[in-house]
Amino acid sequence: MSDSRRDSPDGADRLGTEPVGRLLLRFSLPAITGMLVNALYNVVDRFFIGRGVNEVALGGLSLVMPLMTASFAFSMLFGIGSANMISMRLGQGRRRDAENTLNHCLVLLTGIGLVITVMGLVFLDWILSLMGAQDGSLALDYARSYYRIILLGSVFSQVGFGLSHCTRAQGFPNITMISMLLGAGLNILLDPLFIFVFKWGVEGAAWATVISQFASLVWILSFTLSRKAVVRLNLRIFKPSLRITYEIMGFGSPMFIMHIVMSGVQLLYNTSMGWYGESALGISSGGDIALSGMTIVNSIVMLILMPVFGINQGVQPILGYNYGAKKFDRVIKAYVRAVMAATCVCTIGFIFVQIFPLTLVKIFVPDGSSPFYSFTPWAMRVVMLLFPLNGFQIVSANMFTVTGRPGISIMLNMLRQCIILIPCLIIFGRIWSLWGIVAAAPVSDAFSFIFTGTMIIFELRSLNRAKSALRSTIS
Repeated sequence: MSDSRRDSPDGADRLGTEPVGRLLLRFSLPAITGMLVNALYNVVDRFFIGRGVNEVALGGLSLVMPLMTASFAFSMLFGIGSANMISMRLGQGRRRDAENTLNHCLVLLTGIGLVITVMGLVFLDWILSLMGAQDGSLALDYARSYYRIILLGSVFSQVGFGLSHCTRAQGFPNITMISMLLGAGLNILLDPLFIFVFKWGVEGAAWATVISQFASLVWILSFTLSRKAVVRLNLRIFKPSLRITYEIMGFGSPMFIMHIVMSGVQLLYNTSMGWYGESALGISSGGDIALSGMTIVNSIVMLILMPVFGINQGVQPILGYNYGAKKFDRVIKAYVRAVMAATCVCTIGFIFVQIFPLTLVKIFVPDGSSPFYSFTPWAMRVVMLLFPLNGFQIVSANMFTVTGRPGISIMLNMLRQCIILIPCLIIFGRIWSLWGIVAAAPVSDAFSFIFTGTMIIFELRSLNRAKSALRSTIS
């Protein structure tokens, strides 16, 4: 189905008439594909580094993840912010202003990419010293080798990912998806070539990532400059404006804040692993082993949650359309179907992890040390102890965005990722050392589930009351 047809009135009407299950499948599959492809960038690097270098090198990647997440936050700030403004200006019939917004997006993303590159390279050692590794950590050397090259591609990643949001906002989601598939596919091909054939180690993984990001950028730019684009880059009409910049940042700030907080949580995890790993595991390299083990755990968690996020994205237009059309029975039905689908994904992932944790670990590191194989499967089982609850929590938090209360949605998402998790990491770490750090995740899942469940009960009751009132009015 073409994008224009999907965006037509008839296409929109189908959101209120077609069976909910069929709609959910149609809208979720592209989103799931996109989310999985996006996750592959990091997971593929970890997979090939674990197999082609060693387990400690994985810890090096863990050390730079907070930095990469913080960098990603800026592409969200300017990319999503510009995309929202472009959609609004097109809806208002102000195409010229939409083009100027796109120009601002390019300039802002290029500028922040250059700043990240220069500042990162100048202060590389000082920045990495803050990332949680202890003195004498071998993982720190791997982190330095990897991140030094990643910094060279900051402009590619910033501009490519940021402009992809603007392309989607113009009604071309397939162009964005091709860009992501192109980058991830190239990364999968180059990683083994550079690591196993050329023997470049972690530097090979970094170069594969940078080259892949450049390819995605070229694809997005070629489309944005073409006549096929609704809003094209045209720097000849670029008029710098602080007002436009502030508006862009206002639209993008919620996702920016969320990713900055995620970066902080990743840093706290790294620091805690470094602090408690040596004493808890009883060996001098315990901190590096704990870092590497949690890198694999987080990779598995990420891969399982990506389909859930895709389901969440897929159900949003269905919920939004039917809520606006006051078809509250379809809203409730779509919400329940999405929760069931997301819970099934999380439950299948949970079962697989609980039965085959060591098998999953050996996919990443086939020749690890005994302490590594002892810690990582156990940590994976504990971290995902209440994982089936996450599908409900993620979809339910999104429900409040649809009903016009995005503040509650942000709060519920932050609840699991930081509001409860951060105090648990600090308190449990002081009491139970490394084991407490690992146990913080399921405790956070439990409290978030209870709180979100309480909120959604009242929300569903409100929808049912609205449905009854509407029926009374009609009758």
